[in-house]
Amino acid sequence: MQKNIRNFAIIAHIDHGKSTLADRFLEITETVSKDKLKEQFLDQNPISRERGITIKLAPVRMKYFVNGVEFILDLIDTPGHMDFSYEVSRTLAACEGAILLVDASKGIQAQTVAHFNAAKKENLYLIPAINKIDLESAKTLDVKRDLIEFFGFKDNDIHLVSAKTGENVESLLKAVVNKIPPPKLSENPLLRALVFDAVFDEHRGVIIFVKIVDGSVKKGDKIEFMQAKTKIDVSEVGFFSPYLISKEQLETGEIGYIVTGVKDIRQTRVGDTVTISNIKNKISNIEPLQGYQLPKPMVFFGVYPKTSNEYIHLREAINKLSLNDGSLSVSNEYSAFLGSGFRVGFLGLLHAEIVKERLKEELGIDPLLTMPRVLYKQEKDKILEPFMALTIFVPSNYVGAVMTAAQNKRGNLLDISYHKSNAILKYEMPYSMFIRNLSPELKSVTAGFATLDYELIDYREANLVKMDILINGNPIDVLSEFVYQDEAEYFAREKVEKLKENLPKQQFRQIIQATVGTKILTRAEIAPFRKDVLAKMSGGDRTRKDKLLEAQKKGKSRLIEVSKVEIPQKALLSMISGMD
Repeated sequence: MQKNIRNFAIIAHIDHGKSTLADRFLEITETVSKDKLKEQFLDQNPISRERGITIKLAPVRMKYFVNGVEFILDLIDTPGHMDFSYEVSRTLAACEGAILLVDASKGIQAQTVAHFNAAKKENLYLIPAINKIDLESAKTLDVKRDLIEFFGFKDNDIHLVSAKTGENVESLLKAVVNKIPPPKLSENPLLRALVFDAVFDEHRGVIIFVKIVDGSVKKGDKIEFMQAKTKIDVSEVGFFSPYLISKEQLETGEIGYIVTGVKDIRQTRVGDTVTISNIKNKISNIEPLQGYQLPKPMVFFGVYPKTSNEYIHLREAINKLSLNDGSLSVSNEYSAFLGSGFRVGFLGLLHAEIVKERLKEELGIDPLLTMPRVLYKQEKDKILEPFMALTIFVPSNYVGAVMTAAQNKRGNLLDISYHKSNAILKYEMPYSMFIRNLSPELKSVTAGFATLDYELIDYREANLVKMDILINGNPIDVLSEFVYQDEAEYFAREKVEKLKENLPKQQFRQIIQATVGTKILTRAEIAPFRKDVLAKMSGGDRTRKDKLLEAQKKGKSRLIEVSKVEIPQKALLSMISGMD
């Protein structure tokens, strides 16, 4: 059976037609009947379907006959956005080959190159295919030449298809059978399986998605997570059709699932290796699989419930999402103004946006996300910030606009190369500047043509200072942030003025200050509203009126001294909300 298995992925830049191509494969192999097949069938997530992008890997098994011989094709559809490259790396670790799909009207873009390089690192066999050849805007021959020159593909190896109409798609599917190698033969009878994804089922517990590298697993087996140390009794195994279909056992080379029954999601880990329990301590040559590089969170948000009684619900919801999304980094956090919450690390801004939507749509909670932050490091008296290598693909006529936008974000141009009508610019840039809307700014100045890819490269010393915001001498913890020293006064004025606009008047004067250490950068005052203490006095002597006014003045002074700073939630949200 093993020699008739083909494990493969479809990889491409976002919106190049991966999910539509998967639909045609499902149709050709009759895995899903035509009356049930809807567009982007494997994108079952409502948010994914609403946005029209793949945000989660999706496996499916197809049976396909070539010359009367049955082949098992395990396909994994993958996301295309740079924030979800972790999903792609997990997928590639479970495959022997991949289809590299390129849009005929857009050509090679940033994630095309990133996915090509990732697949080559895994030594996968790549089948190049140009999609959307039916479009009037298709530049099929130009894109074909680019694939040959850029990646070294041979002319005859490039497939020209239309996933929408089905043109030449079956020829591409046959190439999967004929060119992608089967899983490697294993003589090791002891189970080793790579956990490349997981979901949580309220009734059956954690269900892990696995690639069986060695041995086999069946219902009733006792297995162990080699890193998490969790031991379980297997209650069911099977494959994806794309729905879960149980079978007697999973064998070497197969992609499938294992129902663990584990109710505590922290006891399992995506990226772990499972083996038969108690065996690994006796057999010294059983080593965990090197499936893929663990993800590194790039951007951090404070995630808080909008009311204190939602805290437990939020904690449970984040725990559930953490199981399905191994790239999330979660720790507890407390704010004097927002209460108990969490510091959550994400792969990027879109990743954070998707998680917030999933919390709302899937788990019924709409949390507050503070402004995005990067993770700084401190060494003695130095502050280090994360730097990224940024690659920008853009039509040549927009190079000037791109360079201006990147320079405004403290980008350092390393290289620029031209390929026909396109340019590739390579920068080094502080990640804190990238998350200040660089991506939408580049889209704006290039009419939407710019595409990006990035990776964290190192930490470097930065001239940063911590800026605090105080109201009547009380620091507002959620408004504190690191800023570049040469920008501190600008951001201080901006924050103080915005806070002044949003704070309502009180019975006492409110003094807003922005400080760095003991230095006050700027200040503003909000005058108290005046209560008419003489309203009930229709007459009387002047002495009594003066006494009342003096008492009011002393009372306001005491209010300032003992007042606890209270900021209405609406005003605070206008200052800190990192995502509407």
